[in-house]
Amino acid sequence: MAILGWKAGSEQYPPMELLDYAVAAEEAGFDCINVSDHFHPWSEEGQAPFTWTWLGAAAVKTKRSMVGTGLTCPILRYHPAIIAQAAATLACMAPGRTFLGLGTGEALNEYSSTAEWPGYDVRQAMLREAIVLMRELWTGEEISFDGDFYATRKARLYTLPEQPVPIYISSKVPASAGFAGEMGDGLMTTGGQEPAAYKKIIAAFEHGARDAGRDPASLPKTIELSVAYTDNMEGAIEGSKKYWAGTFIPALYTQKIYTPKQSAENGKVIEADAVRKHGCFSSDPEQHVQFAQQYLDLGFDQLYFHCPGPDQKDFVQRYGKDVLPRLRRESAEAPAGRQQKGNGK
Repeated sequence: MAILGWKAGSEQYPPMELLDYAVAAEEAGFDCINVSDHFHPWSEEGQAPFTWTWLGAAAVKTKRSMVGTGLTCPILRYHPAIIAQAAATLACMAPGRTFLGLGTGEALNEYSSTAEWPGYDVRQAMLREAIVLMRELWTGEEISFDGDFYATRKARLYTLPEQPVPIYISSKVPASAGFAGEMGDGLMTTGGQEPAAYKKIIAAFEHGARDAGRDPASLPKTIELSVAYTDNMEGAIEGSKKYWAGTFIPALYTQKIYTPKQSAENGKVIEADAVRKHGCFSSDPEQHVQFAQQYLDLGFDQLYFHCPGPDQKDFVQRYGKDVLPRLRRESAEAPAGRQQKGNGK
């Protein structure tokens, strides 16, 4: 059965309002809550609360939802030992329902707060070392670590969960997906590309996992999808352009653009049609089911739905009532249907 989650738009809503929506999302039937970890928002009109404070509140306000980052960069703005501690504490507050999404970061958050922005290969090497260090700390042993980028001296985490924290690694291209399969416990990516691109990403992820001696079928593959299910479609499109226009330009994830104003200026070229093509903007629940099902068919098993507004509570309630039950039925029936088709029945 597919796991269907809600992406908490911390770039759009103040923290207490966003927390109310997280509770509403769980009550509406969403299985997971995934939240960004940003120092700067994508727009000067946006929000940027401290994610780990918010996640602690979300952990105790929810009862069954998985909660985690989508995603955290543990290599510049944070020392990996601090993220290891933060994730362990969160997992104690939400036992068995915590995950840690990691990536190499964006200049918007990392350069702005540290004045450092090394090239991608260096950041990936830093992430590799950070993951090794975090997992060592999660053993509860005293860790004296001497790496190329990080060092600790008899560091020990005294508050640890009973279950290990799974690490999902972000990838938007096949090259980094192989790294995710090698080092991670799951894959994270975002929508907006052609199906062929995701087939290559998943294939590379699975290849990396097998090379690391693990069964890729046991590792979650998650994707964040932009959707709007509302009668106010114009408001949803405007919200997407207002708060996330910069995200529609892939180069902005890697270039040294580090202020919300720069991001918004670059995002002004985005037209409404481009927003629509990036996700599913429709008031027809069947279109949303078909849109999501294509990603399940590609091999993703966890979907996070991000709605750019304008009424977030209305979205989670309506989506939970009209779309999620249909999608769960479709995902439960689809494998048998495909098998029958393959057998010529």
